[in-house]
Amino acid sequence: MPNTGSSLPELPPTPEVGLPLWLLAELTYRCPLQCPYCSNPLDFAAQGQELSTAQWFKVMAQAREMGAAQIGFSGGEPLVRQDLAELIAEARRLGYYTNLITSGIGLTEARIAAFKQAGLDHIQISFQASDEQVNNLLAGSRKAFAQKLEMARAVKAHGYPMVLNFVTHRHNIDKIDRIIELCIALDADFVELATCQFYGWAHLNRVGLLPTRDQLERAERITNEYRDKLKTEGNPCKLIFVTPDYYEERPKACMNGWGNLFLTITPDGTALPCHGARQLPVQFPNVREHDLRHIWYESFGFNRFRGYQWMPEPCRSCDEKEKDFGGCRCQAFMLTGDASNADPVCAKSPDHGLILKAREQAQSADLAIDQMTFRNERNSRVIARG
Repeated sequence: MPNTGSSLPELPPTPEVGLPLWLLAELTYRCPLQCPYCSNPLDFAAQGQELSTAQWFKVMAQAREMGAAQIGFSGGEPLVRQDLAELIAEARRLGYYTNLITSGIGLTEARIAAFKQAGLDHIQISFQASDEQVNNLLAGSRKAFAQKLEMARAVKAHGYPMVLNFVTHRHNIDKIDRIIELCIALDADFVELATCQFYGWAHLNRVGLLPTRDQLERAERITNEYRDKLKTEGNPCKLIFVTPDYYEERPKACMNGWGNLFLTITPDGTALPCHGARQLPVQFPNVREHDLRHIWYESFGFNRFRGYQWMPEPCRSCDEKEKDFGGCRCQAFMLTGDASNADPVCAKSPDHGLILKAREQAQSADLAIDQMTFRNERNSRVIARG
């Protein structure tokens, strides 16, 4: 093509591809709960057959050979897999640091002991709220809150660090003080107060979940007050407060760059550079057909957004691109329909108005919990049918 006179900015060299240090093993999309902010794909009910125990063993071995050091067993709810203790034991044998990311539903004292014997290093239990009624309404289970409390105490009793996760949103963020008090009462070591990020079912229910800026600022202020209080009292509990992207002016360096650190394997074996990427119009490889070394280094899906060559303006000329890598590709796709666009969270993006509009909607939104679309198989099948 003849040179038309326009010149593109000189780009830095493509960074060397990192190692897949963090392996997220999404063992299943099955789950007894129906949280309306679940990050699983909307059409999870239409996905393929789950990998077998032997296939997961192969995946873990290949990832470990490539440098993976930490594995998270997730879902859905990983406890529905009856081979979970076997998978943990094999991961430990291979030398992984092992994490179980669970709702606690399906956990028992006997299973905790079995996981401990298998070599599990870390258990994270999620709560929906500090209030039993709200927790159970969001979870879709009348017994969820009591079970979570019992299992959180049991995890601590078995010598694990108490690691709790609360997804906060407009229906529970005003009770942030009660959430923190509950965590202190449970003798928590680490607490993630993760304000909802809008992927999967959370994006579908954004109007009912996005807090206002005033709610967010109040919650962060109270969290900081508790941090000071805990420090003064010598309490080692660590409070981690995660701000939603929608109230930032610059995007996050999503996954430390596309295909650079984080490797997700979905229940049917599809390999992804992040847990939300399945929604993108990109052909991602499957471990049933390719080994992980080919997937990580050579596949189209994992190379699609590496480096800087793919970037349009304003990212291409931005002096922050080596810090944020253009932001989140999934967020760009969900909000603009084009995964190559600048993340609209960025104030430099021509689509930043979409974020401003969402903030405005949050000021007047009045959607009750029971009016949201819950994450369950029936709703997923309806969505999958279009």
